[in-house]
Amino acid sequence: MTPAQPSATVAAIARRAAALDLGAALAIRASPRARRLSLRIDAALGGVELVVPRRVAPEDALDFLFRQRGWIAARLAALPARVPFAEGAIVPVFGVPHRIRREFDPAMPPVAIRDGEIRVRGDPAHLARRVRDHLIAVARRDFAARAQRHAARLGRRVARVGVRDPKSRWGSCSAAGSLSFSWRLVFAPDAVVDYVVAHEVAHLAEMNHGPRFWRVVAGLVPDSKAPRAWLRRHRNRLFCYG
Repeated sequence: MTPAQPSATVAAIARRAAALDLGAALAIRASPRARRLSLRIDAALGGVELVVPRRVAPEDALDFLFRQRGWIAARLAALPARVPFAEGAIVPVFGVPHRIRREFDPAMPPVAIRDGEIRVRGDPAHLARRVRDHLIAVARRDFAARAQRHAARLGRRVARVGVRDPKSRWGSCSAAGSLSFSWRLVFAPDAVVDYVVAHEVAHLAEMNHGPRFWRVVAGLVPDSKAPRAWLRRHRNRLFCYG
């Protein structure tokens, strides 16, 4: 297969898939490692991703999409309703519900989380951005502090801690000791956040998912099954805020 063929296949599928009316935006990704056609619902964007392996004819991909329309419709309908950062919205912070409301006291900071509320001062046109920026800052500070605590227990060093907004991973650890986390974990319960941070810190000792790695995780968070199950069940909900 020449390098141009995957792009040509993706383009051909995209042109003809519009007629299927899937009810959501369709993204098509050619994957040399995929062994079969597969679908994934993008909870962050409310769209559909089709993964296309090498040497798949556009007709086969379109037939696959046509046969999966019912599955796609059911999965899209099951996505949690979006919760924009707006006055009156209920948003969890480390699993605890908080109501967003405007703050009119000029002596208060631009955003403050207290007494079950996210209080936002200033022009309402900037409310959503200020809430998002504040929650990202909260996430960065909290995750960094947790990472340092767990790393100290292992006698390891964390090079840096960053936050991003990935679609498929809650965290990562580089060989140089840099950790990165999804800022959206700030919506998850405390125990879930602690597990994800501990999981990535454990990679400072074991850069794999073998038995020794899981023993390191167990030493940091004895009960990892419950947080992992929570993430599987509620993954899409973490993408509905903002």
